Amino acid sequence: MATIDNKGMVHGTAGSVIYREYRGKNIIQGKAKAFKQTEKTIRSATEFGLSSSSAAIIRTAFEPAYFFKDGTAAYRSTQLVYLSILNSASGEKGKRDLHDGDLSFVNGMDFNANSKLQEVLQMSHSVSKSAEGKASVTLGSLNTQTNIKRPKNASGAYMKHRIRLMLVAFNFREEYYENLGFQDLDLEGYQTIKGQVITFTEKVPEDCLALVSMSLMLYSTINQTNEDILLNSKEFSPCAIIGIFQSEKPSDYPIKEVDMKPSNYPDREEKIKEMFYKGNLLMLKIDNMINKRAILTGMMTAENRLITSSQKPITDKPIKGRVSFKKKQTFGRNE
Repeated sequence: MATIDNKGMVHGTAGSVIYREYRGKNIIQGKAKAFKQTEKTIRSATEFGLSSSSAAIIRTAFEPAYFFKDGTAAYRSTQLVYLSILNSASGEKGKRDLHDGDLSFVNGMDFNANSKLQEVLQMSHSVSKSAEGKASVTLGSLNTQTNIKRPKNASGAYMKHRIRLMLVAFNFREEYYENLGFQDLDLEGYQTIKGQVITFTEKVPEDCLALVSMSLMLYSTINQTNEDILLNSKEFSPCAIIGIFQSEKPSDYPIKEVDMKPSNYPDREEKIKEMFYKGNLLMLKIDNMINKRAILTGMMTAENRLITSSQKPITDKPIKGRVSFKKKQTFGRNE
């Protein structure tokens, strides 16, 4: 039941509507309705949850590259990962991950839509990987005065420009990621540089997929202390994925909950990071959810059949006219 307080605010429920107060305003919302999940919706929900978890891990891994993400970065990255998995050429829906996905959807993903990398840093680039598994980035020439779009009222003449390339490997099935290193290219003031190739020293493990990011950082220097102050902010922090490598020999899907320990990877313990990934657990649970739904559906179907078969007509002939039932007295009791 809904009531009105002495301030004229409505509280409580009226039918399917809930009334509540928030910061001096009346908020009206509908009651949540339960819905029956089908096998299709269970698989779709699993895949979207897996995508959300994967995207969150990618954002965390690349924090040293972008520093400031915009407010919609989580939504955008989840959608792009979901599209990658949705367009997988292999794997059953609800039982596949980013190792099965089409990573071309992730390539070009901006971490900050307020300052998209391709609009701010006008420099050609391409990414490749050698037969030995080492990633390289080929950069075109750059004029820092004309090919970088800085924030308004920011003069590049007395500014340091840092272009950072970062390589991260991900193994979602063993639930870890590994920072394979970053390369910084520092440029003072206005200058022009020629094209060059930058190669990462660490090779990409065969069981990992790998992403390469490029970001631009601006610094101002304090002459008295020779300190560099980062000028990037939520409004200006360009960073995007510019290169992708799918896993060549992905690990098998886990058959039980993963107990990830960096000590399981000798000589790599310091670089290995546990990712707290939820996707494997979601995929392990999907069969139980589908089987449970099938059992419940079967029970309901059987119950409906029983009710239907037990219903017998009162008479074989149709009843016409008005029918009255008169009580008769039998042994002092009404029947």
